Order: sequence, then structure tokens, then C-alpha cells
Amino acid sequence: MITLEIANSVATLTLCRPPVNAISDELIKLLEDRLDEIEAQPDCKVVHLRSGQKVFCAGADLTEVRQRFDAPDGSERAYRFVSHLQQLYDRIERLPQVTLAEIAGAAMGGGLELALACDLRIVATDARVGLPEIGLGLIPAGGGTQRLTRLCGRAIAARLIFGAEVLVGADAVELGLAQWAAPRADIATRASEIVQRIASFPAAALRSSKKCIAAADDPDGRGYATERETTRRLSSNPETRARVAAFLAGNLR
Repeated sequence: MITLEIANSVATLTLCRPPVNAISDELIKLLEDRLDEIEAQPDCKVVHLRSGQKVFCAGADLTEVRQRFDAPDGSERAYRFVSHLQQLYDRIERLPQVTLAEIAGAAMGGGLELALACDLRIVATDARVGLPEIGLGLIPAGGGTQRLTRLCGRAIAARLIFGAEVLVGADAVELGLAQWAAPRADIATRASEIVQRIASFPAAALRSSKKCIAAADDPDGRGYATERETTRRLSSNPETRARVAAFLAGNLR
């Protein structure tokens, strides 16, 4: 259902729950287990999340949705499911590794929220992405209202959530939901190029950069202090010192 391969400092997580990688309680647990494995690999620098199906992820498992709504305690079950989903996506967002979602097919509802929990997103130009929950009288509660607003601003988030608007990949990049778009036939190669380039950089600098970027959301403006302390720490890092020396000697470009 979820395969994990770790090579060359890259952990590749492939969703493979036919036919549409629907998000079930079991899938959430399996993702948690795979994250445990990744966190046990200190040399891992990048997590590459992709799909082995035609779609990236179509959202919540409809069978389980029906079971929750039909149960006498359905509202409490829905609350618990959303809580577990939020906790999982928050964990992905807080991973020390750089994370990239390769969206080669549709990413809807909780599937798009999964991608939004990653640092980077590359999407196929013809892939469809959106948060359609409002049409069901619900909200994108897997962190969608929060992450989309932080990522694209209130105006774009309001447009997409209130209108249940579905975008194609090129438009998703234009509005800031993803950083790159590529033809479906080329997206795997392009995603691999991106993750391999990132993985070629020092782990300490990558993890520190991610921490500083996250600190930009701090309302107290502590991000600048985080930059200063990070610079002090990295300046004594042996790999950093070796790279700076090589650069100053003209041996590193």
C-alpha cells in the first residue's frame, strides 16, 4: 500500500492503494510507520512523495466516510479522523528533511492537503487539483484552510475553498500552490532531478534552512534571531568549513 525506498540520501514514498490512493485509517497508520522508518535514517536529506497509481490521491475513503456518517456517534468519529489526519500532515510538515510531492495525477481534498504539507510540489500540467469539500457541506479540515491560506494568501484561498474550484497543474503553479509544472510524461524525471540536486547539498544547511523558513511565520519576528544562531552554528560545521574553503580556492562552483 505504501512502499519506501531509501537511496542516495533520498527517501521515496510511493502511495499504491488502488485505485485512487483513498485515505483510510489504515493508510494513515501505514504512513506513520513509514515516517518512523525515515526518521531512523539520519543520512536522509529529502523525502520524495509520489504515487504508483494514475492519480496522486483522490481524498478520503468514501466507504469509511459513509460508515462514520451512518454511525450513532458519527460526528465524534469524524472529529477523531480529522484529528488523526491533521496530526499526520503536521508531522510531515515538521520533518527535518526537505519534502517534495510529485503530483502526476489528480490530487483532491485530503490528497491535495497531503501535498500541501510538503515543502515543495511539482504537478503535471494536466493534473487536476482542488478542495471540493464545501460542496458536501464540509470544509477541507486536514489543514487545508490553514496551509492554503499561508501559502497563497487569503484571497486565493477564499476563491478556491468557497468556490470548490478545481485547477489544472499550470494554473496551480500560477496561483502559488506548486512550484513547478511539467508534462505528465516528464514529471518523474523532473522530480528526480529536483530531489537529487537538493540531496547534493549539506544536510545541516538544508535542515537549518527549513527551520529558518518555518520561523518566518513566527509573529514575534524570531526568524532573524534563528538565522543568526544558525549561521554561528554552521560556521563551525566541518563540512561547511571545507566547502567554504574549496569555494574560496576556486574549487567549488
